[in-house]
Amino acid sequence: MGFDMSPLRISLETAFTSTAVTFVLGILAANWMKEYRGRMKSLLDGIFNLPLVLPPTVVGFFLLLLFGRNGPVGKILFNIGITVIFSWPATVIAASVVSFPMMYRSARGAFEQIDLNIINAARTLGVPEWKIFLKVVLPLAWPGVAAGTVLAFARAIGEFGATLMIAGNIPGRTQTIPVAIYFAAAGGDMDKALVWVILIILISFTVIFLMNFWSEVQHKFIPYYRGR
Repeated sequence: MGFDMSPLRISLETAFTSTAVTFVLGILAANWMKEYRGRMKSLLDGIFNLPLVLPPTVVGFFLLLLFGRNGPVGKILFNIGITVIFSWPATVIAASVVSFPMMYRSARGAFEQIDLNIINAARTLGVPEWKIFLKVVLPLAWPGVAAGTVLAFARAIGEFGATLMIAGNIPGRTQTIPVAIYFAAAGGDMDKALVWVILIILISFTVIFLMNFWSEVQHKFIPYYRGR
């Protein structure tokens, strides 16, 4: 019987999908928090960053309560014939939640460094807010947004605790590389576990290389661009 490569496929599909989700949600949340001046700002910021400091198993436990058959969201989905727990979408949800703070923090930091005079100048010219965001804010903040995207992908592909809690270990469906490593080692198949460890290390090094390469390009390009 050949070596089952499905954990690699599932991990990549999960990481790319969750990164796309956190890219959109993280940017929207960061932009909203940049403008928000209410009394709940500190509380909301703490909630957005909470998955960063909580153990992944705790995050997975809360997701299990939320999306379980008797949970508030899970009950609604179950009534319309959708079961999230122990399915591939559960791996995406887990990866998205734990990687969201990476995208949110990077994007918000990048947005807050933009000179407000540039934004205000666009507003005085009558440019709509959505166009200011797409044509001014996002391009200026792009280095930080790109770094957050890479970090979110790296966090998503290495997610284990929350994934195991709500998606389980179903070969060919929910078994990601970290889960495969754990169960291979627990079952005494150290050679198989080592193969997956080496593979995820190579993927992680690739992500780090791309992030460093992007940073170097930005440092070379931005001064040249401003000089023009």
